[in-house]
Amino acid sequence: MSGLNKSAVGLGLGVSLLALAGCGGYSNAAAAGLHKGGTAVVALLPQSAPNWFFPIVPNTNYFAANAQAIAMIYKPLVQIGPKDTPVLSQSLAKSITWNKSGTVYTLKLNPKWHWSNGQPVTSKDVVFSWQIAMATSQPNAPWINGGSGIGGIPARIKSIAAKGAYTVVVTLNQPSNQQWFVRNGLGQFFGVAPASVWDRYPKDMTEELNFIHSVASNPTAPEFRVVDGPYRLNKMVPNQYWQFVPNRRYDGHKSLLNKVIFQYETSDQTEFAALKSGTVSVGYMPFSMWASRNALTSDTLKPLFRLGFNYVQLNLSPKAEGGIGSVFQQLPVRQALQYGINEVQINKTFYHGLGAVENSPIAAEPKTPFYDPRLSKLTYPFDIAKGKAVLLKNGWQLKHGVMIKNGRKLAFTLDYTTGSSTLESIVQVLQQNWKSEGIDVQLNALAPNSLFSIMSPATAQKWQAAIWDGGWGYKPDYYPSGGGLFATGSGSNFGSYSNANMNALIKASYAPAATPQAAYASLGRYLAYASRQLPATLWMPWTPVLFVHAKALHGSVQHANMIDNIYEPNYWWVSQ
Repeated sequence: MSGLNKSAVGLGLGVSLLALAGCGGYSNAAAAGLHKGGTAVVALLPQSAPNWFFPIVPNTNYFAANAQAIAMIYKPLVQIGPKDTPVLSQSLAKSITWNKSGTVYTLKLNPKWHWSNGQPVTSKDVVFSWQIAMATSQPNAPWINGGSGIGGIPARIKSIAAKGAYTVVVTLNQPSNQQWFVRNGLGQFFGVAPASVWDRYPKDMTEELNFIHSVASNPTAPEFRVVDGPYRLNKMVPNQYWQFVPNRRYDGHKSLLNKVIFQYETSDQTEFAALKSGTVSVGYMPFSMWASRNALTSDTLKPLFRLGFNYVQLNLSPKAEGGIGSVFQQLPVRQALQYGINEVQINKTFYHGLGAVENSPIAAEPKTPFYDPRLSKLTYPFDIAKGKAVLLKNGWQLKHGVMIKNGRKLAFTLDYTTGSSTLESIVQVLQQNWKSEGIDVQLNALAPNSLFSIMSPATAQKWQAAIWDGGWGYKPDYYPSGGGLFATGSGSNFGSYSNANMNALIKASYAPAATPQAAYASLGRYLAYASRQLPATLWMPWTPVLFVHAKALHGSVQHANMIDNIYEPNYWWVSQ
């Protein structure tokens, strides 16, 4: 993994972005010695299942399985590549230009792209998708866009207009860091939907959003027959498998495989067994099975870091169950909880030293210019005694082993996702450490989809604290400025965190910068504040994905985009 290619794309210095080189391809499979045909079976994360297929995704469905499924069937407006740079050769936009202040962006669409019904992908489709993203970024929308707050959507958008069939002009209402907006604004769309299929209620947006919501979870609905991505989904059995076949009218690199199957897994153990037996071609080896890695004799293992971070999410909302939000809003409480997390030991014991100790929303791995090495020393290192002292100093009293303040016990429930025995062991360690500080924590296991469904701010009363296997990946917050996570009211601010200083620092990181170094310095001020503030988050070690693929399957590592957190199976092939 490598970071931002500063020589190719400056930060607010240039005025245009032309098509960069693609990730490679197999234009002549036979000449390259590649074989056509075969099936790749991809194991999903345990108990994780795609359940939303429209390219604008609600915050309650905003997780990796859906992003991957959507990437199979729809093309993005701007594809962000494995070096965190736009790859316009694989995007609907073939060029992006902007004015000096970063307020006007002109996108020229590549006319080579077509829908599977033969119609061209045009500016009308792009504008329609923008309109859906903007409408679902309003607080009273029938469902809330998980990308709301990222890339200035909706607050910075003044207008989006089609100028002919292949030109889209996006105008912002204030000067903006161009590389931030290209990545997080233009790059945030998981895909673009065909307006001719989906625009059923052009004069009634509420009806339109309700219609999309009624169909988006059913990929076999007729609306999903029209796609522009490399595959289409032709068969599924919920909580068993999702089968994709090549889109024969795809205008990019066509699949060499006959089928790609996403397979549901019930646990780490079942996934490992499937990899070992060869019934799965691609998957993840759980850290709990690390000692058995040599049993995967027909597979290759490669640790790969995504751009992201790992954390415990706290619910600061006034609606939080049992009124716990007002307790978590107290910084000393968050500090005490962080003092009770032994990141170094967790990394050593459960992740075999492969992870990166974390102290802010940007981890040390993968290597990118966004990481601030000054934050490598933990702000709140593991210290049970100091955690207790912070609470006692701020009015809490220890009675019968539990901290009490104003008659209220410091107690809450930590929801965690099932399927990972490693995570199950970690939450038990957290529970014991916090108990030593006088914090009473009950553990509650939930299936991933069940947990994510209750974490919307609109349903804040249903949970208190949560952790899930996999953490947060910065798709589509590719320029990791935190607007979608920690700005007041943003779509993925699940903890309902609100802080005027944080809002100001995030906003400052959006401003144009004279040099890349000045842009990184602005981002660094936000990171340092987040490190101290623990904005509804408690830092946990960031870990690589133990990516496993069958030795007979080729191209899966080369074409694993860990920045965008997607596979590109149309570049894979199977040995005969």
